[in-house]
Amino acid sequence: MGRVTSAAVIFALLLPTLCFAGKHETERMESSGKVLKEILDIPDGIPKDLLNKAECVIVLPGVKKLALGIGGSFGRGAMVCRSGQNYTGLWGPPALYALEGANIGFQLGGQETDFVLLVMNPKGATSLLKSKVKLGADAAAAAGPKGRDATAATDIVMRAEVLSYSRSRGLFAGISLEGSTLRQDNGANANLYNRNLSATQIIREHAVGTPACGQQLVSVLNSKSPHNTSDPKSLRD
Repeated sequence: MGRVTSAAVIFALLLPTLCFAGKHETERMESSGKVLKEILDIPDGIPKDLLNKAECVIVLPGVKKLALGIGGSFGRGAMVCRSGQNYTGLWGPPALYALEGANIGFQLGGQETDFVLLVMNPKGATSLLKSKVKLGADAAAAAGPKGRDATAATDIVMRAEVLSYSRSRGLFAGISLEGSTLRQDNGANANLYNRNLSATQIIREHAVGTPACGQQLVSVLNSKSPHNTSDPKSLRD
């Protein structure tokens, strides 16, 4: 009986790291990890110095243009942030997010597109964790510079809270998502973690561990960018 009890306790402790999600949430998390790895491996892609200064990363794989509405689109993905009060620790557990907007469809041209967004300061991260955010209005957004262009785009980087990149048909570029909306996907997060949790509880409070289906997403970031190189003064509230 003692061994059975001990085994039950150990299993209970491991529960937060398991994937309770249904097929859609599991595939979504796994796709986010795969897409991020592929995009970060692109030569002259997302500049490493920008990734190292990002507090959070949002990955939205396979965003598609909707059949209904003019230029309307809807995408689902995941957001991961560095741990620690001032975002100086390793990357923590992911929360599922959704992107929607009337203008995305024009930029996609009807094609399925992967997006990676870098959240460049604590203010931008706080906004995304608290409520629905309209890019360009609630949070300053810009097309992310790539490769050697990063050093020539200092002003853009300094002003932007979110830098966005896209990959479609093998073509990689910075892309403007101004006017689009990002929000936490509460229903999907409940399915993923088997209980109702806010993005803040998942990302900042670490109320759960990283699920198995999200391990690649988090491990890629910990491998590619283990340290936050932002000016420490910019990380203080």
